[in-house]
Amino acid sequence: MCGIVGIIGRDDVAERLVDGLQRLEYRGYDSAGIAVANGAGIAVRRAVGKLDNLKSDLKTDAPTGRVGIGHTRWATHGGATQSNAHPHKVGCVTLVHNGIIENHWALRVELEALGVRLSSETDSEVAAAWLDQLLGRAENLDEAFQQLLDTLVGSYALAVVFEGYPDLMFVARQGSPLAIGYGPGVEGGAAEIFVGSDALALAPFTDQVSYLEDGDWAAIRPDRVEIFDRQGAPVTRAVLTIAAEDSVVDKGPWPHYMRKEIEEQPESLGRLLGTLVDPGANALKPLLEEIDFAAADRIILLGCGTAHYACHLASYWIEELARCPVEIDLASEYRYRDRPLTGREIVIAVSQSGETADTLSALTALSGRVAARLAVVNVPTSSIAREADAILELQAGPEIGVASTKAFTGQLMALMAVALKAGRDRGALCDARLAEAITELTSVPRIVADTLRLVPAVETAARRLAEASDLYFLGRDVHYPIAREAALKMKEISYIHAEAYAAGELKHGPIALIDEGTPVVVFDNLGALHEKTASNTAEVAARGAEVVRIGPEEGAALRTPEAGPHATGFAYAVVAQLLAYFVAVEKGTDVDQPRNLAKSVTVE
Repeated sequence: MCGIVGIIGRDDVAERLVDGLQRLEYRGYDSAGIAVANGAGIAVRRAVGKLDNLKSDLKTDAPTGRVGIGHTRWATHGGATQSNAHPHKVGCVTLVHNGIIENHWALRVELEALGVRLSSETDSEVAAAWLDQLLGRAENLDEAFQQLLDTLVGSYALAVVFEGYPDLMFVARQGSPLAIGYGPGVEGGAAEIFVGSDALALAPFTDQVSYLEDGDWAAIRPDRVEIFDRQGAPVTRAVLTIAAEDSVVDKGPWPHYMRKEIEEQPESLGRLLGTLVDPGANALKPLLEEIDFAAADRIILLGCGTAHYACHLASYWIEELARCPVEIDLASEYRYRDRPLTGREIVIAVSQSGETADTLSALTALSGRVAARLAVVNVPTSSIAREADAILELQAGPEIGVASTKAFTGQLMALMAVALKAGRDRGALCDARLAEAITELTSVPRIVADTLRLVPAVETAARRLAEASDLYFLGRDVHYPIAREAALKMKEISYIHAEAYAAGELKHGPIALIDEGTPVVVFDNLGALHEKTASNTAEVAARGAEVVRIGPEEGAALRTPEAGPHATGFAYAVVAQLLAYFVAVEKGTDVDQPRNLAKSVTVE
């Protein structure tokens, strides 16, 4: 959601600003723009729609200058129009902003009373105008900027350049991520400094990055970066070396990032597995040694969207394998409830980006109130990772498609390992059962690779489903969360209305929706629930439903490979991803950047 790039460079920066923004396209956006400062002033260029529209404008009218800021906007206050696009220029101030300024309306009223006329509907332009007013009252730029930050209520990542100061940029962070990248020469003269809302945007420029903490702001010049905390005291933020990711924006032979990332899952899961399991000894590697699950009286799992469904599935595993009560909740709901806590809870926050605003807020609110807070994230330098007491990194590599695929299966694998570690800590798993479960976990990359051979069959099924206006997914027990994730994927990228139900709930209302030709996708259950699922399937078939059965048995429309009871969910997840993908392709939707959606939800 929204992206920021800033550069203080040695040469003209316009082209590199756009390159940085292009690496942030996966976050979701509906307009884009850049502002470039030089001795003559600040030139702003903005365009609605994809970055190609901005690039087209810049071919004939590219501004020149060594300092600039860029932005991809996902509309919140005001629609996707050129006037609402960033950067916003008011007087001497030009600004880009991620987040939501909650008191923008009160500030707008005060500005209008002063005779200021704003050209957009955005809260961001209000911040630019307020700072421009403060410049006329404060003794210097630093004081004016601090006064602005003291005034704003809400979340923000800001990058600001000023008329008459072509070698200066101010940045700030509160509740929305922002990183500073350091190019060669920062210690002794002409340097290049970079700013990004995502380290991925900085990867082409530098691998030396520091992350601002909430309340931090910084003054950036070619020869130095000065960082201050919310009280204005100078602070030092560690400079980390990030892995070079120059190749990740390449789709390779695949038509979409989502397809590429689905196909990458055997590799990404194998990478993660290598950090969790010693296959030679068929044992867990030393894992989360700072957390003792034996003393926990319950485990709380928090996530949003796809991460929430990973938590839902993991709750079955943890209760079965660790014999520990589990509470799962949407992070966006949990943070607003005053839940009774004993102090012996272990909280697990799950987020692909590690920047999900609701999950971060819930995790922060639980500081000091529970026994331990674990983050399961794909970005080990993210805000959630830094807030947590311990982390499990998904090892999935950057995920560019908005609809999560390899991060979801990585979350499942990581949470399965947590269940095994908790079961061992609590004495709930004997050595033989633990070894059996580890063997099954080790089989997952192979199971996923075998499932990907179903592509031709899934593509055929998807052509039929693409004609539907409504779709229903059914599952029981551990496959009910998979059904929920399948419905979400279908909604996200195909725009078909899709719902998921626990199959046993059919007679409690949902069966009224079934009539002749209604597509119903069933995730078959093995073992004790197999006959019950078959009975539920017969119920919808008897009412004319077009049933697509997924499972390992002969006769299934999409026959998955044989797998253990815990590994089957991984196969079903991959089939769900492929179904949604091929339905979306058949319908011609924007698979990687579906309408109204953002990859990383950094505002509430």
